[in-house]
Amino acid sequence: MSISQAMMSGVSGLMANSTAVSRISYNIANSDTYGFRRSFAQMLTAGSGVPSGMQEGSGVRAEVTHENGKEGTLLATGNATNLAISGNGFFAVTRGVDAGKTSEEMDHYLTRAGDFQPDSEGYLRNSAGYYLSGFPYDETGSLGVVDRNQYSGLQSVRIADMSVAGNPTSKMTLAGNLPSQESGLATPGDPFVSSIEYFTPLGAAERLQFSWQPSSTANEWTLAVSDSTGNTYGELTASFNDSGPLAGTPKSFSGVSSTATAPAAFSFDTATGQATITVNNGTTPQVISVDMGAPNSFGGLSQFSGAYVPLVGNADGTQSGTLARAEISAEGTVFGIFDNGMRRALFQIPLATVANPNGLITSDNSTFLVGEDSGSFTLAEAGTGATGEITGGAIESSNVDIAQELTELIQKQRAFSSNAKIITTADEMLDETVRLKR
Repeated sequence: MSISQAMMSGVSGLMANSTAVSRISYNIANSDTYGFRRSFAQMLTAGSGVPSGMQEGSGVRAEVTHENGKEGTLLATGNATNLAISGNGFFAVTRGVDAGKTSEEMDHYLTRAGDFQPDSEGYLRNSAGYYLSGFPYDETGSLGVVDRNQYSGLQSVRIADMSVAGNPTSKMTLAGNLPSQESGLATPGDPFVSSIEYFTPLGAAERLQFSWQPSSTANEWTLAVSDSTGNTYGELTASFNDSGPLAGTPKSFSGVSSTATAPAAFSFDTATGQATITVNNGTTPQVISVDMGAPNSFGGLSQFSGAYVPLVGNADGTQSGTLARAEISAEGTVFGIFDNGMRRALFQIPLATVANPNGLITSDNSTFLVGEDSGSFTLAEAGTGATGEITGGAIESSNVDIAQELTELIQKQRAFSSNAKIITTADEMLDETVRLKR
């Protein structure tokens, strides 16, 4: 190697170590950036460029390498919409919401920065301004046909201004105890009244009222059914067993009569203890079956001595509701919790995986683009295969280790100084060579 080549090797060392220091500085500056992935300069031998077989080392060059597959530390925040990934995968995000645009018209990016919060319109957006994407569930709770190898089908995740239609009540069961000592009195007391809530086809909450009047005949009661406005549906007489193993259970039902005004109606099956009430609340009246318990059986109405136990009704159906809050599972399912108690799947947040995460193209704001070196992506369901899980209420920190970076900074500084010494030494040698001619 000539003196000139030695000087050029020193220059290449200065340039390579300058690149390394630049990477270290970049890492340290972003050590507190959520979802940041460190990069470093890997030193490679540079050849002289002469024909193969005659190459001679002439210096060094720096090749920037990324550590996109190394995880950062998870930091708990308590905010349900903050998301962190434990394991492989990236969130799919866009610069803007997809309102009025197809998925192909949107610019999609990958990121690990999951500090998502609802914006003024309820879209989940991180602090860098990128919107989270997910596959929407339909009203039946189905994702439908999903192509997980392209961005089509993704929508910006929104958790605001949502409502669900109610489910009308069709079945109701009654249980409770009537005090036996109140029946059989010469002058019976006031009726015992309970009301049970049910839901109309329009999602409104209404109530049916059940009035139990004790009879002067022992163990006998008269039931009157009405609505909350006083409209009556019908009456019947219930007798209860007073001895034997079935004491306290209904003995028989009789005296059924309907007082409803058509199209409302009331009927009762004395063999099964089930009433059928037709409520006039629409073009097609609502029909509700009320199970009070079959004769000579436990589990429904009872009559024992003691206090009156108000009737407890278990009615199916739900009231219409609006979104109260959202929950996100480890599999990435966004559940909407509505004020009527319903819990419905709204979105599935997929995690994008690639064969070589370190080959992703680094963009700004801790985002990445799929490139030739990374391989194609798959939008996998979190927690399946090699895909990581999603942790709600947490944020992933940078994967930069400050101690490691500062140690490498010292090493690169020493290497830079050494290469600078090569140049000054080579300069002195050239100067000495020139003086030989003098």
